[in-house]
Amino acid sequence: MKYNPLYELAKAWTKEAGENLRKSVQETIEVEFKTSASDLVTKKDRETEQYYAEKIKQHYPEHFILGEEGTVQDQDYEFEKEKVWVIDPIDGTTNFVNQKMNFVISVAFYDEGEPVMGIIYDPIKDEMFHALKGKGAYMNGEKISRLREGSLKEALISFNSFWTIPNDKVDGKKLYPIIENARGIRYIGSAALEIAWISIGRIDAYIDFRLSPWDIGAGIVILKELGGEATTLTGEEIDMTNTSTTLFSRPGLATEIRKYFN
Repeated sequence: MKYNPLYELAKAWTKEAGENLRKSVQETIEVEFKTSASDLVTKKDRETEQYYAEKIKQHYPEHFILGEEGTVQDQDYEFEKEKVWVIDPIDGTTNFVNQKMNFVISVAFYDEGEPVMGIIYDPIKDEMFHALKGKGAYMNGEKISRLREGSLKEALISFNSFWTIPNDKVDGKKLYPIIENARGIRYIGSAALEIAWISIGRIDAYIDFRLSPWDIGAGIVILKELGGEATTLTGEEIDMTNTSTTLFSRPGLATEIRKYFN
């Protein structure tokens, strides 16, 4: 398959980048604020994204990069017409700083808007979730079974408790019936890791209202390979150039969740 070499290179790069991050949690982490004390960026975020930029430039100079930290400048392209890498060098930066765990590297490749390859790597647990379109999804070397349908009463649902207080994105009261009817509510603090955990059944659905392409690019590829759902809250295809609400789940469960929002 024409994407196999790219896939293998991306996994090797991610393993190396993850090893660097695993070592770095023992060091003093240099932290800066973006928009608030809860919106962080570290030197390692930028270093890791730059590492990918250099590798991609070396092997695929005609490709473009959509990265959270914007280390690659002066790119003029249309997402739906080009080959684009979508990279979050550390998804869960607050966890990286405070907990030294529950953060991941998220790397995806899209060809003319089509999700082709996704990798989510947790360097602390040494768990790599990865998928190439049409070839199934894997955790490390083990193939992940396709997801079975689930119901809300048996589900662990993930969302940030922030959304249950007054905010400008959603009426938090719409989440109350989900809290009341689900088996439990969990929140990790890394969108990519939440989606990866759905793929192996550690949680069953993840709801958010403020994600960016780099948060979800890899997870969409992985979840779709397993028959899971990755849509907006109204059931539409996620637009990677203009993300809004997002709902990721095992099959069937999304329909039950959506009824509380429509």
